[in-house]
Amino acid sequence: MLRRRWLLADQLGPHFLDDPDQPVLLVEIREMFRRRPMHRQKAHLILSALRHRAAELGDRALLLRTDTFREALAQVGEPVEVCHPHSRAALRFARSVPGLTVLPPRGFVTSQADFASWADRARRGPLRMTDFYRHARRRHGVLTAAPGDTTGRPRTEGHATPAAPPPPPPPIVEDDIDAQVRRELDRWAADGVRFVGRDGPRRYPATHAEAQARLEHFLTHRLPGYGRYADVMSVDDPLFAHSVLSSSFNLGLLDPEPAVRAAEQAWRAGTAARTAVEPFIRGLLGWREFLWQLYWYFEPGFRGADWLAATEPLPEWFAELDADAVEARCLSDVLASVRDRAWTHHAPRLLVLGNYALQRGWRPAEVVDWFRQCFVDGTDWVMNATVIGMSQYADLARVDTRPYAVDGTDIDEMSDYCSGCRYAPERALGDLACPYTGGFESFLHRNRDRLVADPRLAAELARRDEPEHREAVLAQEEKRGSSPP
Repeated sequence: MLRRRWLLADQLGPHFLDDPDQPVLLVEIREMFRRRPMHRQKAHLILSALRHRAAELGDRALLLRTDTFREALAQVGEPVEVCHPHSRAALRFARSVPGLTVLPPRGFVTSQADFASWADRARRGPLRMTDFYRHARRRHGVLTAAPGDTTGRPRTEGHATPAAPPPPPPPIVEDDIDAQVRRELDRWAADGVRFVGRDGPRRYPATHAEAQARLEHFLTHRLPGYGRYADVMSVDDPLFAHSVLSSSFNLGLLDPEPAVRAAEQAWRAGTAARTAVEPFIRGLLGWREFLWQLYWYFEPGFRGADWLAATEPLPEWFAELDADAVEARCLSDVLASVRDRAWTHHAPRLLVLGNYALQRGWRPAEVVDWFRQCFVDGTDWVMNATVIGMSQYADLARVDTRPYAVDGTDIDEMSDYCSGCRYAPERALGDLACPYTGGFESFLHRNRDRLVADPRLAAELARRDEPEHREAVLAQEEKRGSSPP
């Protein structure tokens, strides 16, 4: 007889069940939303996804709304099992409940044992995603030669970019469940539950069917241009070549391995070039898996080391997503995207948001909490590694080899922001000085003793190290302080 499977809010896809007829437990805890403020659209998506899953399962689902998870489990009255939770706190709780069976993790391609075996062998130096990705490709036979094919190449390399702008993805159509969720969140807000960001129509899949339709659309229409446009930032198109399915993978609506195989098949069929397919696969099989595994491999102290000694608090205008207070076009547009959509793709996250925080020495723990609460795909295991590690360089170089800091000219090369901005990306001083260029130089000078070992940053530092210029930049940025740029 199948045990009742407790599906957590990030385990909502069919691959988290062993049998289509398996009984299911779903639990809503209002206190979670009160305890950890989050974007209004993120809260809506989580509740909508839970309730849609309950509706799909019908009589097989028991949906409980209680004050605590322990209270919900006590009400079930039968043995319950759960797949390995996706946070340390949830795992500790699950292991503390008598009679609750904790199963191995699902929703990832590489097992924890396989990663640990690879990582233990590689500990002669820092663990690197690129090395892990090579291991994972070999381990799982991804983008390798087909049977009987000695070249490892498909029949054709396909097209680098689509012939015309891709059509919009399948629309998200709200239903009675969404209307109920919105009314409930309105009541919670009136009762004092705090949300950030703006409410809006649901933009992201809440069911496996919605997510699968979006994935298939991406593979057909946007994947061919992914390699060329994945890093491009534009005020006119926040999506560009992106699938915008990170929340679907993180809610467990999609299983990454079939998505990897489907993208690989597009390459083999010649509908997308390898230069387009591999960056997408690297994001799922490389980065996503690497971040998940690091979270557990280094437990529990991933957030413990701030190499750059950043101590400034997160300013209120940034915390509250006040895009209208910002004149710098890139930062204003990206903050508005987070405010209005709870999402932006990886380049604005790193080059605009994280870069600005790093330059000004904001406390990494506050920055990671902000990313987790404001982004629809924000989770501990993702944000700890990408924000604490890659973005803020506060993890003893476990994720990246150097601070992810750039000036305004780099942003100009990768976007259309600077052409309509009052600031000049090449200028570090004066009324037209770009806050990213001045901020980058100030960052270099403040951390000069820590950065001399990095060849690229040391060269940048030497190029900008004329004493009079250095003192002027430091004075200018100190005067700017925490004011919006």
